[in-house]
Amino acid sequence: MELSQTPSLTTLLVFENTINKELIRTLHVYRLDNEEEHEVEREFVFRKGAPYVEMAATPLLRLQGFRPQDLFEGRVLGLWLCVFAFHANRLPRFFSIPSLLSISRNPKLKSIPSLANDLQKISQRDCSAEERGSSGESSKETYTEVGHNHCQSKRSLPVLDQDLNCLPNSVATSEFLKSQQIEQSATGDAAKKRKRADSKDIARIALEDLAKYFDLPIVEASRNLNIGLTVLKRKCREFGIPRWPHRKIKSLDGLIRDLQEEADKRQEEDEAAAFAVEKRRMMLESERESIERDPYIELKSETKRFRQDIFKRRHKARALKS
Repeated sequence: MELSQTPSLTTLLVFENTINKELIRTLHVYRLDNEEEHEVEREFVFRKGAPYVEMAATPLLRLQGFRPQDLFEGRVLGLWLCVFAFHANRLPRFFSIPSLLSISRNPKLKSIPSLANDLQKISQRDCSAEERGSSGESSKETYTEVGHNHCQSKRSLPVLDQDLNCLPNSVATSEFLKSQQIEQSATGDAAKKRKRADSKDIARIALEDLAKYFDLPIVEASRNLNIGLTVLKRKCREFGIPRWPHRKIKSLDGLIRDLQEEADKRQEEDEAAAFAVEKRRMMLESERESIERDPYIELKSETKRFRQDIFKRRHKARALKS
């Protein structure tokens, strides 16, 4: 990359290793002044009790043959899970940076400036977009507040010509308080309704947006997408998803985790058995990726039998302990 050219960040992808959570890989795509794109792949170690360290990285992710602009959060490439995806040319309306990659929440990122500088640029860009969007809303809120105060001044109750032996305007005051409560509840309901996404934003939701939350229950996924449960089910039917794939992915994740533990135990005892366990784990990971791409796919019969065997082993183990 020539020093005379000023690169601008167009894409940043952050991957986490599914076996060792401390290993992080990033792919940075920069656009130069001559409109050419330059890709840089980096690898880091996010140690819990020590500063973060950048390591020499080989182009492992780029050898997979994908286009960076086609990747999104939740996509798995081999042993690497995409936990953050930034694309400058198509930012979503609801955009947030994970706490692990937030410099204000995770100061240890400052020890790896090659990643921290790009995250800082993304954060500043996100803040400036929020300020532009909130400037118009603040003027509307000011106007509404002035109008509300004006209405309250009109509703002030008279205190003259009253009987001093009874409470002043007790009936009128109670009616006024009731009307205020009704207005407040109505404004609260309207505010809750305004939090929902617009119909235009719902229409823009693509399958890749849903795939980010396949590992969550459908209720949590609807909250994260800022849409109702009924709307999410309707979007699933549009994409041919008969059932939310959370349970299938959760089941596969549990099987992969069990196989990884089994492989670690067999490694010292029998290399052939450890190789068979590792082969089974890779097959499950491949099946998980297929379900993320096509969520209407059912689990393979071989996977169901394997899952049933594991359930039986656990049941026998609990029976022997008791």
